[in-house]
This record gives sequence, structure tokens and C-alpha cells, in this order.
Amino acid sequence: MDVTGINSVAGMGGLYQVVAQTRTGLLVESLVDGKRVPVYASNKVSSLEDISIYGNSEDIPLKEILTAIRDKNNAQPLEADQKDLKAAFAGFVPEYAQERVYASDMKKVFGWYNLLLSKDLLIDAPEAEQKAEDGDDKPKAEIPAAKKTAAVKKETPKTSAPKASSKGMAKTQTVRKTGG
Repeated sequence: MDVTGINSVAGMGGLYQVVAQTRTGLLVESLVDGKRVPVYASNKVSSLEDISIYGNSEDIPLKEILTAIRDKNNAQPLEADQKDLKAAFAGFVPEYAQERVYASDMKKVFGWYNLLLSKDLLIDAPEAEQKAEDGDDKPKAEIPAAKKTAAVKKETPKTSAPKASSKGMAKTQTVRKTGG
């Protein structure tokens, strides 16, 4: 599962992907409806990779929680009621800190799971691609360093800068006080 580039913006519901960077912040696209919205530097943007849930011994990354929900639920959408929200969350993540994780947090995680599942972003990459990334395939031939750094360089014509001489130098003016 790859949640790289998927973000949550404080004050804005849903999840967003960064489209471009602007002078004043970011331009993001909603995963819900596809609308592009500017996000300013004053907004808090959190990547799903950086979000974690309080655990009894240590924090649990959101990626692990989403993977556990997907595996235990056979990649089916969740339909948790407000009544059994805590019981459902405990079924997926038994080691979460019950006194520190609120029902609103659980509801948000379940909503994000359903959204990511509907956009097919919770599907693992095929094993062949993972092996290629891990380096388990045959070693690829190395490109010599000389060829890596060799690039076509455009030569700029050299222009000679005028030589400075005492005759051609402009005098600098000093600041004078006027009036009193």
C-alpha cells in the first residue's frame, strides 16, 4: 500500500493529493470530488505517512492500521455504527490506547479507509514490482560514471568584460548634510 503524497488538510474534510506548489502554498486535488483547491502556508497539512494513533506502548502508524483493517475486512468497505465504533476499532487495532483515542478519530480513520479503498489506493503493488524495488532481481549492469556525468553542454560565447581603469571609473558621491 502506498499512501505517499496523500494528505489531510486541517479544516477541510476528505483527503487530498498535491498537484503543484505555488508562491503562497500548495494546489491540492480532492480525492472525493476531484476539485482543485489552494492551500495556504497558514493551513496545517499532514501527510498520511506521518499520522499515527496512540498505542498502549508506542504510537501505531496509520499505514499499519489501514493495512490491518484491509486484511481483516477482506478489502471490503466498512459500515460501523456510532454505537459499536469502539468495538469495531478494537477488533482491527487491539493495542490502541482507549483513553487517548476518541470516537471522532476512529470515525475519521474508517472514513479515510473507505475513501482510499474506493480509489484503489489500498491495493498492494504486484510482487514483481516489489522484488525489483528490493533488488532481488538479477543485478543490472552498472553504467560507467563517465557516461553518467557526461551531458551535452552548450557553450556560451565568452565575452570580455571591460577592464577597469582609473580613468573610466565613476566617482561615488558622498552624503552631505543640508540645513539645520
